[in-house]
Amino acid sequence: MPNYIIFDLEFMVVRKQQHLADIIEIGAVKMTEHEGAPVITDKFHSYVKPSRQYKLTPETTPFTGITQEQVNQAPSYPEMLETFLEWIGQDPYYLCAWGPDDKYQLIQHCRYHHLPLDWLQNYNDIQLAFTRLHHSDHRQRFGLKRALEHLQLPFDGEPHHAADDAWNTAKIFASIFSKIKLVTNNAAEEKLYVSEVVYSTGHNENHPFSRLAEMLGMAQ
Repeated sequence: MPNYIIFDLEFMVVRKQQHLADIIEIGAVKMTEHEGAPVITDKFHSYVKPSRQYKLTPETTPFTGITQEQVNQAPSYPEMLETFLEWIGQDPYYLCAWGPDDKYQLIQHCRYHHLPLDWLQNYNDIQLAFTRLHHSDHRQRFGLKRALEHLQLPFDGEPHHAADDAWNTAKIFASIFSKIKLVTNNAAEEKLYVSEVVYSTGHNENHPFSRLAEMLGMAQ
């Protein structure tokens, strides 16, 4: 029986979209099926030392709560990934996250560090699955908080904290598990991806990063 790895990444906030947004935090929960429903069996959390831009941008800490001291003391991306894969273990697994960007960023970071991609398998976009399940236009996706409200579930913790966002995504995953069909895939066999904008400064009421757009607008 496979495990379900529900994870979330936080990134350095960058203004120029063509720059790689360094991963600076990862949170994950491991779930396994019990009596037909997924239950949480373990947790994982790590800050990550930026790969390219070592000093956090001024917008990053107000948005994510992550400090320069935390990333200075954190493992590098390759070190974090090694620990993360040890935590995932040898059993078959699905990787699940809220949206497509986390997958694209993992691909970019692995390519930047010349790391294999075969571990990045069976990725499922829970945001897209939830949006389709609730008959909403996939171009107007549910934000994490709105999806929880739709299910009448509370948001635990703080937004844009990787461990908290992973936990809340896991709650949604458990709620819709019996209604969705998970797909199998492997990033090592897929064509080169071009990431969608991470932490866009565009305005969209359903966009999970709309608060950042407001913050950047006030700073100008």
